[in-house]
Amino acid sequence: MSIKSTILGFPRMGSDRQLKKLVEGFWAGKATEQELVEGSKKLRADHWALQKTHGLSEVSVGDFSYYDHVLDTAFAVGIIPDRYKQLDTAGTQAYFAMARGLQDKSIGVDVPSLEMKKWFDTNYHYMVPEIADAQKFVLHSTKIIDEFNEAKALGYAARPVVLGPVSLLALSKTAKGSSSKPLDHLANLIPIYVQLLSQLAAAGAEWVQLDEPVLALDLDSRIYKPAFEQAYGEFAKVSGLKYLLTSYFDRLGDNLELAAALPVHGIHLDLVRGVADLDKALEIVPQEKVISAGLINGRNIWKANLEKQLAILTKIVGARKSVWVSSSCSLLHSPHSLRPEAGHLDDETLGWLSFAEEKVEEVATLAAAVSNPDSAKAQLEANAAKVASRKQSERITRPHVQKRLAALDRSFYNRKAEFTHRQQLQHASLKLPVFPTTTIGSFPQTAEVRKARAQFRKGTLSKAKYQEFLDSETRKCIEWQDEVGLDVLVHGEFERTDMVEFFGEHLEGFVFTKKGWVQSYGSRCVKPPVIYGDVSRPHAMTVDVARFAQSCSANKPVKGMLTGPVTILQWSFVRDDQPRSQTAGQIALAIRDEVVDLEKAGIKVIQVDEPAIREGLPLRKTDYDAYLKWSVDVFRLATTGVNNETQIHTHFCYSDFNEIFTAIKSLDADVITIENSKSDLKLLGALEVHGYSAEIGPGLYDIHSPRVPSVEEMAARFAALQKYIPAENLWANPDCGLKTRGWPEVKQSLANLVAVAADARASYAARKTSA
Repeated sequence: MSIKSTILGFPRMGSDRQLKKLVEGFWAGKATEQELVEGSKKLRADHWALQKTHGLSEVSVGDFSYYDHVLDTAFAVGIIPDRYKQLDTAGTQAYFAMARGLQDKSIGVDVPSLEMKKWFDTNYHYMVPEIADAQKFVLHSTKIIDEFNEAKALGYAARPVVLGPVSLLALSKTAKGSSSKPLDHLANLIPIYVQLLSQLAAAGAEWVQLDEPVLALDLDSRIYKPAFEQAYGEFAKVSGLKYLLTSYFDRLGDNLELAAALPVHGIHLDLVRGVADLDKALEIVPQEKVISAGLINGRNIWKANLEKQLAILTKIVGARKSVWVSSSCSLLHSPHSLRPEAGHLDDETLGWLSFAEEKVEEVATLAAAVSNPDSAKAQLEANAAKVASRKQSERITRPHVQKRLAALDRSFYNRKAEFTHRQQLQHASLKLPVFPTTTIGSFPQTAEVRKARAQFRKGTLSKAKYQEFLDSETRKCIEWQDEVGLDVLVHGEFERTDMVEFFGEHLEGFVFTKKGWVQSYGSRCVKPPVIYGDVSRPHAMTVDVARFAQSCSANKPVKGMLTGPVTILQWSFVRDDQPRSQTAGQIALAIRDEVVDLEKAGIKVIQVDEPAIREGLPLRKTDYDAYLKWSVDVFRLATTGVNNETQIHTHFCYSDFNEIFTAIKSLDADVITIENSKSDLKLLGALEVHGYSAEIGPGLYDIHSPRVPSVEEMAARFAALQKYIPAENLWANPDCGLKTRGWPEVKQSLANLVAVAADARASYAARKTSA
């Protein structure tokens, strides 16, 4: 049997983040649109060549995007809200305005971006399409056809990757002022997909990969079964085209029978996270259909145990007529290549890892091994040695860490008093005005900040001079916040490259890559730390910085800024040899020690950010309770070691919080700040249903867009919040940290925010007087 080897998608950014540089250069006016187009074309060609060189039978096309593949699909089928139609929709102006917003007084344009949400349970963010009642679909872009023709012209066997129509609509939202649900529009969308698929067939495509990741979720079969049957029944009428139906990130579960019965020619199984599907799939998927075996983990960086995965593949091959070997999901979530890490990471650690390029090799090796075992003998033996090396390494386990975690009792998970008592003590201590203002933590990382950091790391700037620079930036940042009128200040985080990487650099059990970048959203890339062993804190991490920052403000509190244990876990590449809950507990103890030391240093407000707590929620509801139990526990473990007078803040962003709002309440934080502006105040619905008795700061403006929100815009949002939240519990703040923004827009935006709070205080005082 001939086994096809392929992957579901490849990282877009390039080995040295070339796409980031191209796109940001274009935004800054330093590159033309044509230069962006040509540079991207070269990057795609390089990625296809890599896949072919490492032995894949077929390359994936259509997985490339300037910003986001969901946005690309929406744009391609004409889901362009009316507010963007005044812009150039033929080029990139409207596209990037949908992604980032656009504020250009010279042409009289001021439009916000689309809402942004997490892509399932990953740290990738997608732009949420908006479907209006009067939505008209049209094949607006031929991007994927053009890219297929590019690959074909270069001589590659290529498989277009298309986000399926049911998932596209399921991931969309109803436009403001409309009442129809996105899936109500499926019948009108299907002909556009048929048109696109017909053009791909005419261009010479044999197979098309139709991604329907919503099949990994709990679906109402009364709604989704007819939706899938309607769409794929029409697709089956397109002559000369075969379809690989893909889902990933979890088991198909009770959706497996639906997927197996659809008129497609192949079914992909995520056999990393959904291996429980295998036996039933082998039983019910018709023999004439391909089984695509997703055996190589697209979401973590550990070398696959090829012997173990080969046994699964051998079982499938023994039961099927046609089998493909693939990644479990797109390799979008993996760094590009291990090549730059040689000489940076020690040889032992390097041998444990596998990035996207190496995962391509692993896929090809499995395909070769099951067809002709002798042809891959050397690769399998080398892999087995590396897998054994990691399992046997003495670096992994720290007995004192495990004993400390095991010895905890429930007293470590509770504050000393209930919130209402703590609130009284904190108000008396902090003496903040009604509607206090603050920011989420970071301030702009300017070119000067990045330059100084690079010089320090290269050794051309001494430690003393670098610290002098950081102190100067911190002092200026605090003085400006005080001057503009913010009430609770932050130090700006100029010493931090990333809110997770910074802490990992100070904790044992972590290693750091040189170029292990992955895309988070748009051009924003992160370099997740690698948690390889037990985690502990050998020394204080932020105390000196917090103490200095507080000394810069005589009469206003400066927050101690920490990242929470769940977020450190979620935004790292995590060891897979023990439960994630155990690793999170170890991190929580390290953060707990830091929180206690900050309090001892005189810091009265401490923020422990958990933006990823919703992201970690399993896709299946039957798995919710176990996750929410341990994720709440580790946050409480990290934050309950302080006195009642110390105010604990936390922060959440860019997710749908309705499903976990009860868990958010259980965290027992004194103040939560939470993304709100991009989601059309959906938070208000959660507050109405669940209630919230502690203090809360729903974000008043979107920090991922360069546009400056007006006083009137934020005032309207703040007025809506006051209907649901008591004045004594309501804060005013942005959605998220300001690291990626420029100082001019930050200063104007925050000045407007302070003005909103001042006006609200005046109105509140007048109401109290009249009452």
